[in-house]
Amino acid sequence: MSMTAPAARPVNPRFSSGPCAKIPNFSLDMLADAPLGRSHRAAIGKSKLAEAIDLTREVLGVPADYRIGIVPASDTGAVEMALWSLLGPRHVEMLAWESFGEGWVTDVVKQLKLDATTRKAPYGEIVDFAEVDFNNDVVFTWNGTTSGVRVPNGDRIPADREGLTICDATSAAFAMDLPFDKLDVVTFSWQKVLGGEGAHGVLILSPRAVARLESYTPAWPLPKIFRMTKGGKLIEGIFKGETINTPSMLCVEDYLVALKWAQTLGGQKGLEARANANSAAVRDFIAGKDWITDLAVDPATASTTSVCLKFTDPRIKDGAAFAKAVAKRLEKEGVALDAGAYRDAPAGLRIWCGSTVEASDVAALMPWIEYAFNAEIEAQAVEA
Repeated sequence: MSMTAPAARPVNPRFSSGPCAKIPNFSLDMLADAPLGRSHRAAIGKSKLAEAIDLTREVLGVPADYRIGIVPASDTGAVEMALWSLLGPRHVEMLAWESFGEGWVTDVVKQLKLDATTRKAPYGEIVDFAEVDFNNDVVFTWNGTTSGVRVPNGDRIPADREGLTICDATSAAFAMDLPFDKLDVVTFSWQKVLGGEGAHGVLILSPRAVARLESYTPAWPLPKIFRMTKGGKLIEGIFKGETINTPSMLCVEDYLVALKWAQTLGGQKGLEARANANSAAVRDFIAGKDWITDLAVDPATASTTSVCLKFTDPRIKDGAAFAKAVAKRLEKEGVALDAGAYRDAPAGLRIWCGSTVEASDVAALMPWIEYAFNAEIEAQAVEA
């Protein structure tokens, strides 16, 4: 058992799963063009918001007939807008395999009080999409941020479905290939894969979702920030940069900087390649080790952004306390900040491997995890 601290350290120890690491070489000077102190309704504000929408479409490859809107309250706000505005006319199937998916189940079943079919899988697994009836409206997360698993592809979603697919893609967008032809609603926050600042969400609607909005009025009242139609017609301004409420132009500028950085990588494919390399660095390290493993059961569904790990050494007496101690030691050493598992997830570590993280930093962190593990095993033995 080696107790020698590794010589190399990550240059950037920020492995939080949100807000996530800024783009490489980020500087506040990059935000100098933000129109601070100006109205978002002024020409310059509208142009910045419209540019953010246009670049989102370009980088993600969003179809031309899909609407993209910048909305309040991060990804949560975007998902809630979709749930409260679209659900009701069809039976709903709720798919959950981690805490945020569980949250959407609570909203639909207990708040909207819809008679929904709920399909759940334990942490580390996803539900069987072959059992899902896509003639119903289906709500799911693409990537389980707290469970380290993702939908591998959209093959199980039929093109001729009658229901809407509502996909929370907040830790997948920009790092994973999203099949927009299979998705009617896509939501995310730019604080995840592009390392933007919090509080803003993005809502993407297919023509089928727009048709639902214009033909259906929910039985429940809608708060102002959820309303996307007026007089039975879509409020098109929302999807041209005329936001429902006041956005932070500083955050919008930060998003624009990240989008332009993404363009220099070749867009979506370049972003995916970085996340793939980062997550591979973790999985190459843990391969064959008997004291740590991937929380994801099936490699085909293993996340490439929120990589969740669990300790498997039989000497560990209290798994939750041990994992917290390892995460605390990593933070104290200054090599990994915010790397503990989510509070509702199984005890372990969660290493963010999104596109703004450098593979060299992930590789440098791995020996430190082993060092911290050994140190805590020894500390546990001393206490005994």
